[in-house]
Parts: sequence; C-alpha cells; structure tokens
Amino acid sequence: MNSQEAKAGAVLTVDLDALKENWRRLKARLKPGAELASVVKADGYGLGAEAAGAALSEAGCKNFFVARIDEGIRLREALQGGERIFVLDGVLPGTAREFPHHDLIPVLNEPGQIEEWLNAGKADHPAALHVDTGMNRLGLSAAELDKLMPRLQAARLALVMSHLACSEETDNPKNQEQLKRFKPIAERFPALPASLANSSGIFLGSTFHFDLARGGVALYGVNPTPGQPNPMAQVVKLQGKIVQVRAVDTPETVGYGATHRVGGPALIATVSVGYADGWPRALSNRGFGMLGGIRVPLVGRVSMDLITFDVT
Repeated sequence: MNSQEAKAGAVLTVDLDALKENWRRLKARLKPGAELASVVKADGYGLGAEAAGAALSEAGCKNFFVARIDEGIRLREALQGGERIFVLDGVLPGTAREFPHHDLIPVLNEPGQIEEWLNAGKADHPAALHVDTGMNRLGLSAAELDKLMPRLQAARLALVMSHLACSEETDNPKNQEQLKRFKPIAERFPALPASLANSSGIFLGSTFHFDLARGGVALYGVNPTPGQPNPMAQVVKLQGKIVQVRAVDTPETVGYGATHRVGGPALIATVSVGYADGWPRALSNRGFGMLGGIRVPLVGRVSMDLITFDVT
C-alpha cells in the first residue's frame, strides 16, 4: 500500500487488463467476420474513457461509440489514430463542422439532423444512420426512412444501426420483433455494414450480430446474462478500510433511522465507504461486501462516508 492509498478511506481499482480480456471474450462470441465496437460513453461508464479507450484500442478495437461530441473529442486525443468514433447523439445545432475537424462520425437520428448535416456541406464526411425498431427513443421511424431515402443518397453513410430494448431477457418476444424489423432495413443498404446487438444482444445468437456488435456494460464486468453465471472478468474493485468493529446485541439497532435491528449477538464492522464515494444509498440493508473471501451482508442505512456490515 502506497502513501496515497494509506491516507484514503476507499480505493477504487480499475483492471485495464481485465477490460481487454472482456473485449476479447465478447469478440470471440461473434460470428465469423463480425467486428466488435466498444461503447465508452459517460466517461467510460465512469471508469475513465481515455484510459479505457486506449486499452481497448491496444486489444484490437477499431470502432468506438460515445454519447456526446465532447466525449468524442477527448477520446480522439487518447487513441492511437485510425479508429472510428461514432457519436450517438448525432448532429446537434451548430456542431456539424466539429465532426470532420475532430475525425468523428455522427449517428444521424432524425430528419432535422440529416438536413443539418447535408446543409452544412458535410456530405463527403462519413455519417451513420440510426433507424428505430421498437425502442422508441432515438432513430428514424420506418415512415421517415421511406420519405428520406432519396435525400440520404447525398450522404456518405458508413453504418446503419438500431438498438435492442430487451436483450437482457432472452425469451422476450421484443427481441425477435426488432430483429424482424431490422433485417429489411439493413437490406435497403446492401453496401453498408449493419449493427443491432449490444452487450446482451451478442448472447442472443449469431442472427443478431450482423457486421458490427456494440459491447457496452459487459466490457466493464457487468453480467450481460442476468440469472446466469457472469461470463465477464471483474474490472472494478472498491476497497474500504474497517474503521471499527463493535459487538451489538438485541434489541439494538444499526445506523440512521434504526432500519436494522439485530436478532442476536452480532459483530458490526463500520467501513470507510459511503454514498459520497458512489456506493448507492438505495443499497441500504441490501447487497454485500467481501471480507477475506466471505460474503458479509450490508446492514443499516448507507451513510455519506460510512457503511456497516454484519461480520458475525
């Protein structure tokens, strides 16, 4: 333990080698010829987009997705060069000229963005096209696509994509419904690579893979197959120091609001982590920690800088 860690109440460790391994694991699940993109939006899911992007590039990733254009600009500076960076928000008013300047690719989501892009004279710079298949969030509707097909001939499209709404639920009929809707859309652009699958979508089978899958939360170690063993490596570890261990017996309670009442003699360990460190307050009296490889339940309310575990 170095001096900085010794002074810290909590230490968050990000394993970039595990991140690379997760990219390789997802890539290995794809059908032959399909590529795996990495989603590094929201500052790499809170773990640092620049460091995550650089590591994923070293692993072999050539395609990245971010949400905002400012994220794309920062990521471009961190990468080796030659990678494609797609911006999911697309072209917001006044941003069209920034995309070629920073070598970013907008994902065009609605008619106004397409007009903004083409009217700005950027038709020679690549853009992606998002078509909605049932998420009803971003993307052109089927009717808008029909209407805009002639106009899209003027754009230099590099990808056509959609997004799955229920891919974590393997038996949800929404998955097949969206696949059925996306196939004819992709066929309307035979020269373009197509992308539908997100992290969990990769595990729905090869028919969802198309040309490019988008690995997101699974890259960072979150289980893309809820209810099944996690196929991903652990990327993040949060360690807190035990500040105090105290013996408590019934009818005593633990923490603010007296929300946990001990049922008998117990040892309560107070740890120097709280909601100020990102531990969700909603996990009060829920979840667990690991002490010497043993699961110990979190008891009581999560405080700003302290949480309590029953280590009996």
